[in-house]
Amino acid sequence: MTDISRQGQDGHVTALGSSVASDLFQILRDGRPRTRTELSSMTGLARSTVALRIDALMNLGLVGPVGDAVSTGGRPSSQFAIAASGRVVLGVDVGASHVRIAVSDLTGRIQAESSERIRVAEGPEAVLSWVSTAAHELLDQLGRAPGDLLAIGIGLPGPVQHSSGRPINPPIMPGWDRFDVPGWFHDSFDAPVLVDNDVNIMALGERELSWPEVDHLIFVKVATGIGSGVISGGILQRGAQGTAGDIGHVHVARGADVPCQCGNRGCLEALASGPALARDLRDTGMSPESSQDVVELVKGGNITAIQAVRQAGRDIGEVLTTCVSLINPSVIVIGGSLAQAGEHLIAGVREIVYTRSMPLATEHLQITQSKAGADAAVLGACMLAIHHALSPANIEEMVIGAPTTAKV
Repeated sequence: MTDISRQGQDGHVTALGSSVASDLFQILRDGRPRTRTELSSMTGLARSTVALRIDALMNLGLVGPVGDAVSTGGRPSSQFAIAASGRVVLGVDVGASHVRIAVSDLTGRIQAESSERIRVAEGPEAVLSWVSTAAHELLDQLGRAPGDLLAIGIGLPGPVQHSSGRPINPPIMPGWDRFDVPGWFHDSFDAPVLVDNDVNIMALGERELSWPEVDHLIFVKVATGIGSGVISGGILQRGAQGTAGDIGHVHVARGADVPCQCGNRGCLEALASGPALARDLRDTGMSPESSQDVVELVKGGNITAIQAVRQAGRDIGEVLTTCVSLINPSVIVIGGSLAQAGEHLIAGVREIVYTRSMPLATEHLQITQSKAGADAAVLGACMLAIHHALSPANIEEMVIGAPTTAKV
């Protein structure tokens, strides 16, 4: 018996090493079954080398046989594809007043989920304790062992330093500042924990569910706050410190004297968020307290509320016009609770973006309401975990660490 994970003298993995397994796995991630011969032809590797690496991936539960290819004479060749249900990931959506978790297979298909009304202001210990307990219950329900869990993705309603997974000065999350969220799960799960802000994971979820072929997309959440997730070149853009897409605190001239909770004046969030609209409508004699109250007024045909939402769309459009010039997206998706006001909000956005942007930038630009809706965040959290778990570097690490041996 000979260990097949060998390294050359320069420290790089050799042709029999894990990089081959990673390359094969990335080919199979498209879901199409292939034979060893096809994979050998695609990679230029010997069929015996491909066979060894396929065996290693099968032992990890990442690849499995899916039947035989059509025979051209003689014994038909076995086909292999990604084993979508072989391993699982956990997605966690932490909102201001709720927590939702889901276990998904490696394609993002939800297998089981659970939710609870918990205020994020209750603190990290209370929220994450529920997540840990509920996650174990879901795995038990599915007949899964904790070792089947490849990764955990978590979305939080505040700024997150993605490299460490720690929230940084989150305004609506008392007790969470710089809390070690990944470290909290170390005793419960032997799996990497990826943490991001909620708008970024909503962008991932929206793209996965509704726009899988689009490589340039901006997802805008309009609710208690306003933020955006930016996907460019097919990659989620976080920026140097993880604050890319924080459009809620971009200055809008119309609101120069309006104070914002961040300490500045004239921020988009201070003008166009759900609480801002509720505040302005209360000044007219109405009594909305939340984004949902504003939406209900709009759905009820209240003209003043409709006009306020339309103006909020224009304000958002003013900021997005700069984003269009800078990033040139193919799609802008409007989500969050205020998006439930329907076309009134989006009409205001379109009015400004299409009028003020360069024609070439808007020639094929779509501005539309979220299709994923409330599912965007938890699905995006699952995709955050999947992207990490199935990355080339992680596949290589798993193969190197696996006790797989084979005859050569």
